[in-house]
Amino acid sequence: MTTLTVAGVLLGGALAGCGGASPAPPPSPSAPATASASPAAKKPPTMAPGPAGRTPVFSRRAAGGGGGGGGAEKVVALTFDADMTADQGPRAKAGERFDNPELIALLRRLKVPSTVFMTGRWAEEYPAQAKGIGADDLFEVANHSYSHYAFTADCYGLPVVGKDAMARDVERAFSAFRQAGVRNVVPYFRFPGGCYDDAALRALTPANVTAVQWDVVSGDAFATDAGAVAEQVLDGVRPGSLVVMHCTRSAAPVTGEAIGRIVPELRKRGYRFVKVSELMEG
Repeated sequence: MTTLTVAGVLLGGALAGCGGASPAPPPSPSAPATASASPAAKKPPTMAPGPAGRTPVFSRRAAGGGGGGGGAEKVVALTFDADMTADQGPRAKAGERFDNPELIALLRRLKVPSTVFMTGRWAEEYPAQAKGIGADDLFEVANHSYSHYAFTADCYGLPVVGKDAMARDVERAFSAFRQAGVRNVVPYFRFPGGCYDDAALRALTPANVTAVQWDVVSGDAFATDAGAVAEQVLDGVRPGSLVVMHCTRSAAPVTGEAIGRIVPELRKRGYRFVKVSELMEG
């Protein structure tokens, strides 16, 4: 299992506090797992399966990759998890906001290409926003599961998806994207809580996805100090880095303010922002 920072533990613990039964099985049969903006759209890169067909895992561009002249290209991918667990509907109805349209608007104003890892439940709760993000070529939408339940046992208290239901949970999220009219969908998957093991990689083989982790944790989950979040990202970014952040107002209220500091500073340092699909090409 990957190791998370204290912020990641807090996020997992808070989501676990929602509790609930295992997610209901998805409609059957499942539709294909991926979609694209148009028939002529470039097929996003993926990694080859691992031993015995295990789902491959990508966490950053290899050192020295994509430089063209032998040096590492100064590119960085900002990724944003749009988290909502399967059982948080009552909290949303009570007024809790799991979206962050102001953050998306800021990324547009700053012209920052980004990858949004969206849960299927989030797309169901905010279909217009999901569709708008997916229709904008500045963004690509990746899969963060339908339920945001854990794919391993003992993942910070999150409810656990059974091994035989993991691929269906991923496919159910892709189905929710299609139902919301989301375009620019890429065949990438992020494990809830960042937790996975060999059994989970095997179980996801039928979903035909590349798992995407990260090498820089922003610490934005439940943070109240935007400066500290920005400093953590700026200290951690290296050429080819992949940063994990969040697109949920209730769980990450200062992310937008932190982005307002991170983006100009990284550009000043000569960095170019890319989506995960471009980072993976290097």
